[in-house]
Amino acid sequence: MPKGSPELTKARKEEIIAACETLYQTMSFKEITIKEIANFTSFTRTSIYNYFETKEEIFLALLEKEYSLWTAEVEKIYLGGKLTEEQFADKLARSLDKRKQLLKILSMNHYDMEENSRGENLVDMKIAYGNSMEAVKKCLEKFFPQVDTDNFIYTFFPFMFGIYPYSIVTDKQKNAMSSAGIDYTYMSVYDLTKKCILNLLR
Repeated sequence: MPKGSPELTKARKEEIIAACETLYQTMSFKEITIKEIANFTSFTRTSIYNYFETKEEIFLALLEKEYSLWTAEVEKIYLGGKLTEEQFADKLARSLDKRKQLLKILSMNHYDMEENSRGENLVDMKIAYGNSMEAVKKCLEKFFPQVDTDNFIYTFFPFMFGIYPYSIVTDKQKNAMSSAGIDYTYMSVYDLTKKCILNLLR
């Protein structure tokens, strides 16, 4: 790690993560390289290695950021007043609908990121992940004490890994489904998530 204040190190890491986030909106995980990320920052490719050893570590940091942003949304739900099942499902589904980047990373590149990142970086991301689980659990305990929280958590969080590919579909994929003769109902992130939440609450 280069010498400098913790604030400067944090700012530099955030710049690198932001560049990766921008690229991931138009490029695939495989296409993005450290060199590509460097082109979107004030750093050289070699100086990025002072902060992240691999591309996967940058994506892992982006995932950590996404979990933290989602947790903040869930905590706002918790701080609100009493909610019906319908209202809670609506709010939680909307909170995930804002985090398509989180869902994309989970469904596409999660295993590679974890496998090719240092342990301490993985721990930081798992803390953010655990915080999001805890925030959802607190909401359930507050609004729906009759619900089996373990069943909800250990069904909903694995479900999140599949939301993106079921709701964000390319024309090529739609054409393939049509050619295969599969009559498929396409649903948005919001609709798919809300339906799952309501099923788990009832």
